[in-house]
Amino acid sequence: MTDDFQQKIQKQIESHPVVIYIKGSKEQPMCGFSAQVIQIMNQIGKPYETIDVLSDAEIRSRLPAFSKWPTFPQVFVQGKLIGGCDIVTEMYESGELEPLIHSAFAK
Repeated sequence: MTDDFQQKIQKQIESHPVVIYIKGSKEQPMCGFSAQVIQIMNQIGKPYETIDVLSDAEIRSRLPAFSKWPTFPQVFVQGKLIGGCDIVTEMYESGELEPLIHSAFAK
């Protein structure tokens, strides 16, 4: 993995409190898992950035090694990987996700 790629990803995940690497966009998610994460984030109501892995082959192929997470979507809060659809859904249903997202904007 090149330093340029690592720097690119670091900059993306540190430039926004919440960054989600998804298939598609907020407006048009291209898989059910991405759509579910977008729906949850919209319910929480805080801004978030999405990066379409389908339009960037390098990110799609190399991000899993960088994050040590094999699938998409990948949700980062304050520069840290939270997980994918299953973990985000579980955290939302248990009430853990919303305070975490809100705390990302409190700083």
